[in-house]
Amino acid sequence: TGMMLLLLLLLLLGPAGCPRTEPLSGAGTEPLFHGADRYDFAVIVPAGAVECFWQFAHQSGSFFFSYEVQRATGIGNSRSILVTARDPNGIQLGASQHVRGQISFLTRETGSYELCLDNQQNHLGFMQVYLNFGVYYEDFNEDKQTEKKELNNTLEAIGGSIRKLQLRVFHTWRFYRLLRMRAAADSTLLDSNRSYVSRWSAAQSCVIVLSGLLQLHGLKRLFHAQPPRGQSC
Repeated sequence: TGMMLLLLLLLLLGPAGCPRTEPLSGAGTEPLFHGADRYDFAVIVPAGAVECFWQFAHQSGSFFFSYEVQRATGIGNSRSILVTARDPNGIQLGASQHVRGQISFLTRETGSYELCLDNQQNHLGFMQVYLNFGVYYEDFNEDKQTEKKELNNTLEAIGGSIRKLQLRVFHTWRFYRLLRMRAAADSTLLDSNRSYVSRWSAAQSCVIVLSGLLQLHGLKRLFHAQPPRGQSC
């Protein structure tokens, strides 16, 4: 009874038929609705069944499809599953039969690409498979263009800041050299004045000493007594 309830629950939860991520054609004059460019989910593939998905892609896109078998039931517990990818014309573009794998190719035409999971080799158990597939366009990726623009703006701002910093450092160095030149000129002037004052001070000292000696010699001559020339008879 428990096994029957489990199988009934899996059938109810599993996808019915072949789900499409996007419609193949539009209705009347309404534009064709395109789903997301990337899908990321897990799916249950019943025993002996094939589950297929369709992803719409424009021409000149890069398509990626990766998968991994997370859980497998049955007697053998084989976790290998056959995965195939076909273009809108039904031509097979890649196949993989492993526990995990990846298929990537360039979309050469606009349309819905078929991705199938084949569990026909396992007749007694289901598989839970994690899927990650989508398409991206290098020429029309607005996020990358915005990121590139922001990066260019950041680099330009950094370059402007560096140029301003270099200019300010240059002016600072120029003023520093000017102050050093003025300091050297003041030091030379002070040395010259000190030498000039020292020489004149020495000369004046010599003149003062010589004047004192001459005055002393003159005073001595004034007070020098004349000896008697001879005694009278």
